[in-house]
Amino acid sequence: MTTTKGSVTGVNGNMVTVRVDGTVSMNEVAFIVLGDKRLKAEVIRVRGDLVQTQVFEMTKGIKVGTPAEFSGEMLAVELGPGLLGKIFDGLQNPLPEVAEKTGFFLEPGVYLDALPKDTTWSWTPVAKIGDQVERADTLGTVPEGAFVHQVMVPFGLLGSYTVKSIKPSGMYTIREEVAVLEDADGASYPLTMMFEWPVKRAIDCYAERLRPVEPMVTKNRIIDTFFPVAKGGTYCIPGPFGAGKTVLQQVTSRNADVDIVIIAACGERAGEVVETLKEFPELIDPRTGKSLMERTIIVCNTSSMPVAAREASVYTAVTMAEYYRQMGLDVLLLADSTSRWAQAMREMSGRLEEIPGEEAFPAYLESVIAGFYERAGIVRLKDGNKGSVTIGGTVSPAGGNFEEPVTQATLKVVGAFHGLSRERSDARKYPAIHPLDSWSKYQGIMDPAWVGWAHWYLERGSEVGQMMKVVGEEGTSLDDYVIYLKSEFLDATYLQQNSFDPVDASVSPERQEFVFGRAVRVLGTSFDFKDKEAARGWFNRLRQMSLDINGIEWGCDAFTEADEGFLSFMAERATGLDQKAALILESLE
Repeated sequence: MTTTKGSVTGVNGNMVTVRVDGTVSMNEVAFIVLGDKRLKAEVIRVRGDLVQTQVFEMTKGIKVGTPAEFSGEMLAVELGPGLLGKIFDGLQNPLPEVAEKTGFFLEPGVYLDALPKDTTWSWTPVAKIGDQVERADTLGTVPEGAFVHQVMVPFGLLGSYTVKSIKPSGMYTIREEVAVLEDADGASYPLTMMFEWPVKRAIDCYAERLRPVEPMVTKNRIIDTFFPVAKGGTYCIPGPFGAGKTVLQQVTSRNADVDIVIIAACGERAGEVVETLKEFPELIDPRTGKSLMERTIIVCNTSSMPVAAREASVYTAVTMAEYYRQMGLDVLLLADSTSRWAQAMREMSGRLEEIPGEEAFPAYLESVIAGFYERAGIVRLKDGNKGSVTIGGTVSPAGGNFEEPVTQATLKVVGAFHGLSRERSDARKYPAIHPLDSWSKYQGIMDPAWVGWAHWYLERGSEVGQMMKVVGEEGTSLDDYVIYLKSEFLDATYLQQNSFDPVDASVSPERQEFVFGRAVRVLGTSFDFKDKEAARGWFNRLRQMSLDINGIEWGCDAFTEADEGFLSFMAERATGLDQKAALILESLE
């Protein structure tokens, strides 16, 4: 703690200006002393002896002359065993413990330890006395849920150190000393199981950063097949209110092929945050059969909380994600919603009287958003293992306008775009990802050539559908109408998925390949119809048969029987198979 002090000279919302009597640094933590309360703040601008801070609490009661103190430390989070299964606010205060202390109406100036200090952990040493270690090297391990939590050399200790002493196996709290390191000059560094790390500094204690190529399987057909996400990649989900962003995120968090899920509710409406807090403890993890919360961390910051806390919640979440990546785990970070984080930046930028950019957002909006998404990635650690952080952020553009600055700034840096459509959500087509607006730069579980071939039917079917709105069904040729019916079949039976059906909600890659093969067979087959009415009735029956199959358990006798009936029904009208479809089916089989 430094001795720099100051006094408030101005208050503008959550921005408080302080005149200081010493040196301060950018992003340093300050405390506004309001009676017996100390409100946490962060330095965001230094101009001579005047310092402007953003306060993470409500600023009611602060006035000119209110004293301030500066800590000399960056805004940081506690890293160590005990993070999983917890619910934090943007400053890493454990919300259940805060509610227990203050009641459900949170009081400003209350800051509790993030990690349980009295809980004992089963410590097993890995390093030995005399070993040479560097930052992020493993000193020992403790079990944390289903994972082996690695207790590492703090990331801030640069250079090489010698293990002077290390505790034997036993039960210890995170406050107790477990090892002592010694540097080349003979200085000793006692270590516990936890340490702090500044949230705005990326953790880079790895050997190599790799290119994201391995698909992150979500068991959602439209994502895994058409718009895949890679482990260590980035994607965004923009869409209007009510289009299903939150449900899609919850389904992804439950079924995605990752070890740990971190939810950052950075300014979402309180009702949606409450829904998340209620539902997540009740969700069953399909991996373990236990509560999904055992491998989940939730960082809460509702839209009614101070705007500065939205930014803190984003960086707090991504820092914890990088920490678990350093153990060789795959982490999925879901930020909901980055639009309200950007709105908070706009509000603070206005109070700082900075030159505004488009729609009054700060001119540096793109670089800040890019800096956040760039903290995703798959890395090779020093021990040869790999870990990844995949970031998916929702965007809530006003009126579903994808041309607004936050969406456009996000699109420039992410690897996949899952655009939700008001039109599809109104038609109850879920997930409401628009198949013609969305895209992905990543390799999925299917050959891109196969997907491109199937996607052509969606594009052509949409063109025919738009044409029929003008000239009517009678003004469309039978061949074009059949293409339209095929695209509707693909949309209804493959792109749409019932999140509340115990079978259809989670589709394995093997089943996706099988179902995709059946869809390819329908798209590539020529059929004999005498008129459009006959074609429409036949495709309606085929679609219903396929939807029924989607709800049958994979591989059982009933599934085989239903599939045989589906193929027999198709054979009644089939007159030939497209050569491209035949090649795809041959590869799939």
